[in-house]
Order: sequence, then structure tokens, then C-alpha cells
Amino acid sequence: MSAAASINAQEREEGTQFAPKFDGNGLLSAVVLDAESKQVLVVAFMNAEALTATRKTGKVTFWSRSRQKLWMKGETSGHVLHVEEILVDCDQDALVIYAKPAGPTCHTGRTSCFYRRLDLEADDATALESVLS
Repeated sequence: MSAAASINAQEREEGTQFAPKFDGNGLLSAVVLDAESKQVLVVAFMNAEALTATRKTGKVTFWSRSRQKLWMKGETSGHVLHVEEILVDCDQDALVIYAKPAGPTCHTGRTSCFYRRLDLEADDATALESVLS
């Protein structure tokens, strides 16, 4: 995956070469959606090692910025995310991953990490409201 700097914009945006463009911290964004329902499950970051592990195992693996280590989603709960498809954005610095969850995705036990809606007109003290998840 070291080819990122060696391709031009045209090749990056229109070509067939996978050349992920990691940020200054060596990360790219990954949005994981349920392959069946299309519900957003989790948004996290991957470094090259996490991306390689995900491709090799078929189980979504991230880089934990807080713990500074790899973590496979569901490694302790067993609720892993099985990769169905990975989409790469135009400049190859973000991924959308369609996965089949083997249980709740959020550490709170909810289906998705996105279980609250922001009320745009409310003040911050009461701006979050629960949604089904």
C-alpha cells in the first residue's frame, strides 16, 4: 500500500490501482454500514495495518487512537463485523464498508453507535434525542 504517493490525481480518481491516502497520522476514515439494512453502525479510523488485517481476515479491524493499538470490532464481545464490500472514495482517503454484524455494534449494546439525533433548534443541554437503534 505504499503506492499512494506514486500515482497522479487522474490515476487516483479514475484508475484501478488501490493506493490509499492516509492522513498525517497514518489514518483514513472508515464508515461501516449494515450490509442488509444500510444503517450506519460505526465510524472509526484505520491505519495500513488495520486495513491489511481487514482485507486478510474479512473482519473489520480499526486503529484505536485512544489506546494506540489495533482492535477488531467485536474482539471481546464476539460481535464482529464481517466484511461484505468495501467502497473507496474518489481520493482514496475514506472507506465505506458494508458488513454483516454478528450482534450489536455499539459497546452500549445498541445495534448502532448512532442512536441519538441532534435537534438543530434546541440548546446543547437538551439537544440530543433518542432514535431507534
